Amino acid sequence: MFGIQVLALTATVFATHLWFKTHEPKSLTPVYLTIFIIPAFPAYVFTCSGTSLVLACFVVYTSFPILLMISIGLYRLSPFHSLAKYPGPTIAKLSKLWTVYKSVDGKLAQYYKELHDKYGPIVRVGPNEISVAEKDLLPFIIGAHGMPKGPLWEGRAFTPKKNRSQQSYNLIGVRDLAQHSKLRKTWNRAFSDGPLQDYQDILVKNANTLTKFLEEQCKGGPLELDIAHVISLFSFDFMGDLAFAAEFNALCNNDANHFQKNMDEALFTPALTMQVPWSVWIAQAVPWLLNTSFRDFGAFAVQQAKLRASNEVRKDLFYHLSSYSDVAEDSMFSFIVSNAVLAIIAGSDTTASALSNAIYYLVANPKDMQMLQQEIEDVFPHDDTTAINVNKLEDLQWLDAVINETLRLQPPLPSGLQRAPAVGNKGKSVGSHYFQEGTAVLVSPYVLHRDPRYFFPDPDRFWPARWLPENAESVTLDTSAFIPFSQGQASCVGKRLALFEMKYILVLLFSKYEFVFPAGWEVGSWERGLKDQLVLAKDKLMVRLTPKSKKNK
Repeated sequence: MFGIQVLALTATVFATHLWFKTHEPKSLTPVYLTIFIIPAFPAYVFTCSGTSLVLACFVVYTSFPILLMISIGLYRLSPFHSLAKYPGPTIAKLSKLWTVYKSVDGKLAQYYKELHDKYGPIVRVGPNEISVAEKDLLPFIIGAHGMPKGPLWEGRAFTPKKNRSQQSYNLIGVRDLAQHSKLRKTWNRAFSDGPLQDYQDILVKNANTLTKFLEEQCKGGPLELDIAHVISLFSFDFMGDLAFAAEFNALCNNDANHFQKNMDEALFTPALTMQVPWSVWIAQAVPWLLNTSFRDFGAFAVQQAKLRASNEVRKDLFYHLSSYSDVAEDSMFSFIVSNAVLAIIAGSDTTASALSNAIYYLVANPKDMQMLQQEIEDVFPHDDTTAINVNKLEDLQWLDAVINETLRLQPPLPSGLQRAPAVGNKGKSVGSHYFQEGTAVLVSPYVLHRDPRYFFPDPDRFWPARWLPENAESVTLDTSAFIPFSQGQASCVGKRLALFEMKYILVLLFSKYEFVFPAGWEVGSWERGLKDQLVLAKDKLMVRLTPKSKKNK
């Protein structure tokens, strides 16, 4: 009889392992089944042989999860696994919890780079995840005919269950290719030339507010301030005006309502749960796992969506999205709510990080900053910096080089471009490689952008001159490996607006002010303080601003 008990327990373990192998959990239900229900069968077999119920439950419910983990671990490390031939750290092959651990300090992109430096262009970074740093394979992964988004996005979907249908309207989170294509057409139209002009007008208006704010702050002469914080508040206000026709006034009131602060702090939890997608359900079920900032930010986004839905019509982002969308009238509110967080984070946080990084690199490299200031003076009248001719922004070649080099070193999404073979397609050929359905394929812009095969010399150094045409023969610069806005069907729909915002604000700032770091401020602390939380989280960037008209007084 003991043999039958062992056989029942072993068979149940293997059957559960086989089921999980082909059906990755997407909710807590399979987890509950595994913990509480499935072991009941071998426990029943134990009782049939005369074992007491208490002893049977103790033996089975203790040994079942241990044996299941051993079975899964042995398979993941075995030569029979579909990814067995790809190198990578053993602990990463065993569990994605290792990636969760490596994500806590916000240095995941740097960790991936270390792995690629050690193992090569294709590395196994999870039980069922591959990281690819080979530019010739990008078209198969993130190109126009690449793969749909990977399970990472399910781990960031903190949508209440009653509102789960709203996820089908969210451009950045939807994984189904047909639904994504449908939504993308709407967003493409909303960022076409006509609407883009409306958005540029909104940017100029908010940039004037930024100018007045800095002028007021510098009335007494040179001023030390956290320019990254100022830029974040400005971008937050611009996003509110652009997306919701709302006046957040975060810049002028120093984020008195903590909306922008809550947004930054809300990024941490999803940066962990996206590594183990089903854990998002645990985070939702256990309230203390979600900090107050996360809940407050979610409530703020929904509040703005409600206000926007009831406001008078103005040609903002959601006006154009509504105009071009075929979403039914009774579903329009769900459409706005589902895209509210997308508009807030993608519309402010990524660009604010890019602007802050550009300012940092320029101030840290005074010669490059002086070249930009000289170019601005050459293109724009030195005595008229209150009205920037937007048509002349295209003439700033050095500014373009500065922006490209900034985005190369610090891409807005350092490690978050994950794809996976479409469900039901069995798998996907990626060059000479074949990845089965259920395999996540990761592309890290941070890793690609610092690869000496594509950017040489000094791939880790800020050197805008590498982008100038006259240096083309003396440098290696492979633009097919330059993907700060991703590629293909899921590339950044707001790329043109983001670049315009960066150019306009940098010209505005460096035409009016001299920048230096305060005495005693450690230059390298800024880069060390950047954290990969899908997007970049930032520390303080202290600078000393001197209005150009007062610098010699």
